[in-house]
Amino acid sequence: GGITTEAHKVKRKNFAVLAVLLLWALLLPPLAFPEEYNGRVVGITDGDTFTLLIDGNRQVKVRLAEIDTPESRQPYGKRAKQELSELAFNKTARVRVQDVDRYGRTVGRVFVDGVDVNAELVKRGAAWVYRKYAKDAALFKLEEEARREKRGLWRLPESERVPPWDWRNRKRGTGF
Repeated sequence: GGITTEAHKVKRKNFAVLAVLLLWALLLPPLAFPEEYNGRVVGITDGDTFTLLIDGNRQVKVRLAEIDTPESRQPYGKRAKQELSELAFNKTARVRVQDVDRYGRTVGRVFVDGVDVNAELVKRGAAWVYRKYAKDAALFKLEEEARREKRGLWRLPESERVPPWDWRNRKRGTGF
């Protein structure tokens, strides 16, 4: 027994659909978002989020990738916001886009005047490395150094050094 004519038709149809899908995928742009933004930092939301003005009138909300700073009401939260402000506010920034988060914010690595802002915040002790999303091993070394040298939030009593992701979970009533 050979394959029936009906089976051949189904096989050809499946092949055609697969070929069309493959061609469609190849013709799509590789990313749904730009690889980079350049603009002026016009607003600081908190220690790891700001507003970038691009093309003279378009605002893009940017979340710093791979790091997490204390929440505003958390110990060191206001200071973390000040640190980001000192590094970036009213300055020209280049954002290397990594993703867009569930809130629609552009997530990226940020550079101002040749300084890697994400790494600098960790180095100053104003941010934790965001374990869930970190890809850059150098950030962990910077965090360890800041902790060892008691910079920034690492000067706080241990009871006040709660990673922001744990702080948010406690506030939501999940975990702990």
